[in-house]
Amino acid sequence: MKNRVLMILGALLLLAGPASAQEPLTAQDRADIQELTVKYAKALGSCAAEDYADVFVPETGYFASNIRGEVVGREKLMALVRSERHCIGANAPPAAGGRGAATPRPAPMVAIESTAKGVTGRADLGAAGYYDDEYVKTPKGWRIKARTVITAQEKTATITVHDTIAIRRLAGTDLGLFDDIYVAGPDGVKRFRTAGVALGLSAEGVTGRALLKNDGGYYDDVYVRTQQGGWRFKSRTYVAADAAAAANTPRAQP
Repeated sequence: MKNRVLMILGALLLLAGPASAQEPLTAQDRADIQELTVKYAKALGSCAAEDYADVFVPETGYFASNIRGEVVGREKLMALVRSERHCIGANAPPAAGGRGAATPRPAPMVAIESTAKGVTGRADLGAAGYYDDEYVKTPKGWRIKARTVITAQEKTATITVHDTIAIRRLAGTDLGLFDDIYVAGPDGVKRFRTAGVALGLSAEGVTGRALLKNDGGYYDDVYVRTQQGGWRFKSRTYVAADAAAAANTPRAQP
């Protein structure tokens, strides 16, 4: 009897399918997801920081790139826009307080894929690389859960979004160790530059620099791929605050 009950339960589970299965996307869903990238490009081009943050999931949505790190949450996303070069000074568009005209950026088409794991997208940026996206549907409609820029150089080096996530976690970005980096512009004002770890490429491997909280020093890292496809430190060098200051290394905002 017990075996019979287990067989019936198993059959019902098979019929029900995965509990987390993604509902099929409608034509309207796809149009709304594509519209996110249109809004993203318009907000970034016109320096509309609040509109830019609105296309991401509140609080947890993030943008990531090699130089910007992993920028999570509304306030930091707005700080990112306000620190963009075209959003600073007299030539900035009106949305940023400047006198220049807004310059909308063309929005690339997104190749959208829906699987049991969720909804993802890839937007070709031509010579600049591509966006690797994750989307979720919120009570206020579709939003970007994560947008990562993979540069042309990273693409050539076969670095994927999964690699960048693994490298940042290896570096310790989820441990609360690192401070945001702020850099002074031509006007002397310090603006947001990087959250967590700034990545780069070298002949040795992927490089990383992370400013330590309450320390003033930083880590200079080199990461290499293992034969199994994971990532390990090739080296981690601690640079003390005095040496960092002597080298004029960007510091966190006081």
